[in-house]
Amino acid sequence: MRGLFDRKRPDADAVRRVKALVTDRFDLPETTTLAVAELRCHEPGCPPVETVVTARDADGRIRDWRITKPLSEVAASDVEMLEARP
Repeated sequence: MRGLFDRKRPDADAVRRVKALVTDRFDLPETTTLAVAELRCHEPGCPPVETVVTARDADGRIRDWRITKPLSEVAASDVEMLEARP
């Protein structure tokens, strides 16, 4: 029986692929930490599934990007469309 906190593990290959795409797209240094998460939303007006990428730079700056697709469906073209954020 699945409990409330039993969560499906993300596809490690998809996480690595998205991290590599974001790193290349924004020319991120090795000192930047990237986190990738697939979020589900049940609130009105919110996409049912989105992939969120968060970058934490060595200087403490935090940036995030949202792609309204499941992690496994994120393509290079989706990452190319993301805007650079200061």
